[in-house]
Amino acid sequence: MQPSNEQAKQVVIKNGWLQKVEHQASNFFSLREPQDTISLLVVHNISLPAGCFGGNHITELFLGTLNINAHPSFCDLKGVEVSAHCLIRRDGKVIQYVSFDNKAWHAGISFFNGKERCNDFSIGIELEGSDDIPYEEAQYQQLVRLTASLQKHYPLISNENIVGHCDIAPIRKTDPGKAFNWSHFHQTLQQLKS
Repeated sequence: MQPSNEQAKQVVIKNGWLQKVEHQASNFFSLREPQDTISLLVVHNISLPAGCFGGNHITELFLGTLNINAHPSFCDLKGVEVSAHCLIRRDGKVIQYVSFDNKAWHAGISFFNGKERCNDFSIGIELEGSDDIPYEEAQYQQLVRLTASLQKHYPLISNENIVGHCDIAPIRKTDPGKAFNWSHFHQTLQQLKS
């Protein structure tokens, strides 16, 4: 499927922030050190409560304002400090929480190509979803647009350096899960670039 003209438009990044998207600045980040060269893109999924979409719970989690009494499953999130650079909602809407020039707290204990602490050199993108529910086409299209712009801005993010959370923390994590169609993502990315 060829991307439409609207989908093919590059996303603009200025001073580490996407332009023309919603910004919800999280305090859950660290400054990158000069040696922290961005070279990895990590795809995650998240839904709160699990398998439920919509609402503001994900943003509240990333901002540290989640009411843990709002759902029984949230009690496990008490005191958790976590963030991602961006969230792509089911309809393709993007929310950015942390500047790409800073470290979001998305990877946890992780390693890639012999290097630990993937937060130091990666960008984390959350898809609103779960491991076993198919993602929406709008999410793939937006992820492709965002990826292409990130690769232009941070050229060390090669196609081989785009991985799932499961690839950098295989014992702990399974996302983006079997529902994520990697071949469709890579094919659409290639079409956008050609």
